[in-house]
Order: sequence, then structure tokens, then C-alpha cells
Amino acid sequence: MLRGKRAIVTGSTSGIGQGIAAALAAEGCDVVLNGFGDAQAIERLRAGLAERHGVGAHYIAADMVKPAEIRALVKSAAERMGGVDILVNNAGIQHVAPIVDFPEERWDAVIAINLSAAFHATKAALPLMTAQGWGRIINIASAHGLVASGEKAAYVAAKHGLVGLTKVAAIETANQGITCNAICPGWVLTPLVAQQIEARARAQGIAVEQAREDLVREKQPMLDYTTPEKIGALALFLCGEAASTITGAALSIDGGWVAQ
Repeated sequence: MLRGKRAIVTGSTSGIGQGIAAALAAEGCDVVLNGFGDAQAIERLRAGLAERHGVGAHYIAADMVKPAEIRALVKSAAERMGGVDILVNNAGIQHVAPIVDFPEERWDAVIAINLSAAFHATKAALPLMTAQGWGRIINIASAHGLVASGEKAAYVAAKHGLVGLTKVAAIETANQGITCNAICPGWVLTPLVAQQIEARARAQGIAVEQAREDLVREKQPMLDYTTPEKIGALALFLCGEAASTITGAALSIDGGWVAQ
């Protein structure tokens, strides 16, 4: 379906981003990975995608806090792949604290990586997409882009802002063959969340399965977690012809979280 398309997925060395990159590669996309982690593990991931799916797979270690490096990421990706068709803005971090105790440097970092990075990458990629008359921008927001939780001021503000940026980009590109949408996950069973569940089980002296259910129950009517693979499948749909008139949407994949 997407053979020959070229995608950048930020924050794709683990979790949701890795799931999306793998889904795109499986459909024939050349991909640029980005993110932090062990160099050998990243190389195994890159090489594995290339070998399994017969696609070009690259890694560019841009720091998503630095606009110049984000611009360089898009430029280098376009040079390596011959263009950019799909941009997935996924990179993100979290910090939890009440507003009165929230460290200002953590606020700045969360806003920079979760929101500003998506702006800089979109700004750099849009001229390439406009010139070819086709493009897909997918912003990985959150249920917290639509509703709030306490002690997550920076994350909630950034994800709400990302949904707003999505709408503006969609309006500006509505007749240029480009769509821009936000995916808003609830609880996703990533390695990081699995660690949280195990830590909760140890702290409370309960079974891991009980801790797993307790955590998801706090927010979602559906007592099940989304997976990176399911989010990857939704991203694939948004890149396909059936979704060519879906733009400016915030698509929940959250077990009913924001339906309440």
C-alpha cells in the first residue's frame, strides 16, 4: 500500500514510535528512526526493519529540544530517502508534579519536546510535501490532549497544544494533497508502562495482573491497554486512500477514557 513512500518517525527507538515505524516499514515505507537509547540496540532495530521488509531504514539522532537539529533531521532524511511523504511527530517526555512544585526547567523541556518539536518538524517538512502534492502528518497526542489530569500541567498543556497545531496544519493544507491528524491514546502497554505496573505491584504487595487492572481502571471504562501495534495500524489507515478526507481530527484510541 505504501511501497516507496518515505517516513520520519520521531521518538521511534522504543514504545509507540517503534510500533509505528515497524508498521510503516511492513507496508513498504522507507523509514528514518530517531530517538535516544543504546547504540547497539538501535542498530539492531534499524537493521532488522531493513532486512525483514526490504526497505531503506536509517537512524538520525537529532535532539528534539534543538530546532536546528530538528531542521537538520528533516533535511538529512529527505536527502537519504529522496524526499519525505510521512511525518510522525511522536517524541515525548513526561514529568509529574503539582503546579506549585513543578520545576520550570521541566516545564520548558516537556513543552519543547512534546509540542515545539512537532511545530519545527512540520514547518521543515511541509514545503517538501507541498511541492510533491502529497503528504501525511500524524501527531501522537494523548487522551490528555482532550482532557486533563492533576499534576501533569506541562504534558496536558503540550498535548492540548499539539491537537491545536494539528487543526491549524490541516486547515492550511486542506487542498494541497496533505492531511494532518492527531492520534490520542489512553493507556498504552509500552515497556515503560510495564515497569510502572511492576513497581506498583511491588509497592502495594499485589499481583502484577491486579496492578495492571488497577492502573487502567483509574481512567478507562475498558479495562484493557492499547498496544503500539494497534496505534501503528491506525497510523497506517491515516496514510491510506480511505483516509484521504480525514484531516484535522483528534482520533481517540483510549478504551472510552474521554467518553466519560
